[in-house]
Amino acid sequence: MNERGQFDARPLVPSQLCDALTARTQRFRCRLFVVALGDPKRPYDGGKVGPWAATLDELARELDSIIIVSAGNRAPRSGNRLEQAITEYPDYLLEPANRLCEPAGAMNVLTVGALAHGEGIGPDLAEHVHIRPITRAFEPAPFTRIGPGIGGSIKPDLVDIGGTMVFDPAVARLRLGEDLPTAGVLTLHHRFLDRLFTAGSGTSYAAPRVAHKAAQILARFPGASANLVRALLAGAARIPDEAQLRLQTLGDDAVRSICGHGAVDSERAAYSDDHRVVLYAEDELALDHFAVYQLPIPEPFQSGGRRSIRVTLAFDPPVRHTRADYAGIGMNFRLLRGCDPDLIFEHFRRRTQEEGRQPDIDSRFDCDLKPGPRERERGTLQTASVTFTRGTEAYGDNYYLVVRCDGGWAGTFETQQRFAVVVELTHQAEVQLYERLRARVRVQG
Repeated sequence: MNERGQFDARPLVPSQLCDALTARTQRFRCRLFVVALGDPKRPYDGGKVGPWAATLDELARELDSIIIVSAGNRAPRSGNRLEQAITEYPDYLLEPANRLCEPAGAMNVLTVGALAHGEGIGPDLAEHVHIRPITRAFEPAPFTRIGPGIGGSIKPDLVDIGGTMVFDPAVARLRLGEDLPTAGVLTLHHRFLDRLFTAGSGTSYAAPRVAHKAAQILARFPGASANLVRALLAGAARIPDEAQLRLQTLGDDAVRSICGHGAVDSERAAYSDDHRVVLYAEDELALDHFAVYQLPIPEPFQSGGRRSIRVTLAFDPPVRHTRADYAGIGMNFRLLRGCDPDLIFEHFRRRTQEEGRQPDIDSRFDCDLKPGPRERERGTLQTASVTFTRGTEAYGDNYYLVVRCDGGWAGTFETQQRFAVVVELTHQAEVQLYERLRARVRVQG
């Protein structure tokens, strides 16, 4: 951007973004970008995404870069009185005008919404009863924009701390971190010679926090693809209990539209521990083909206690702004147990007309992952989990993850689609799951 904090009049903004990201990739080998920019006059209406979003999607694929985009901000608009920012929260987050703004609807990027860090009222204002908070810690920020994204995909992908706002009737306005520091998050002042620190509120402050967590993953896995970084982040994300509780009356779809996959635990993303194991693979598939991954299930994981399996898939298909079917390739996954591998291959392989229909797989072998395929398969970052409380010894000590690649219009010029998949197995804290699985993987290797 120029010295006025604006884009130059020419060339077009998508071209300027393309030049900026490409040049920094080539010159400095940058792989991680934060785009805390957006056009509030162009909220996503459920149709085609704009040229900004398409450009970022193409760059993320071509440069193998992690591009993190802020979801955008909007002051509470429900009703006609300022205090309704409190009384109508969080319902106004679901207003059509509060949808993601361009380019936050991009598919191959990480779109980040904001959570509040607290009430936003410091000790010096605690006795001023007229100043009223809107949020508590880890609830959605009252200014954050929401999804879903293109095709009903889950957006934003992630959320992180971005500050909040408070209602101050004495000055008849809603105060953000720029005006009331306790309502915002600490950041650097742009005039650093005059003042080193300041505060602010917005999704633009949440996006760099996710970038920091992505950087921690890259520091541990320098050769990781952008797809693997995205998958590790989403696989380690959880919607905070506080946000779930505040949004529970709005329904599951609303929770996903506001919080996406949740907030990332960076240690969970990069490390296993005694009772939790993270497995991952980077691969590519020919179009209209599938891959089957064998998941070893150690004995302690089969019997008793609350335990879960979480699967995350990330891929970066080619896109075309002019097409209604924006993504040129689709991918999805299923988790099966207790099923003969030969039956799995026979069920999923392409068959000739003479061979007839494929054999069925009984529903009892299909792990009931949530969210279901209808909700998760619309995006390029998909995550779902299943939790067990009863013994599963009858299903054996191997589960099978099937990853499928469905070629679309990109089949005329693409032959392969790269992807990353992450699987997390979690048991109760006293169960030594990691060592059991590590030993078994070594034997099989």
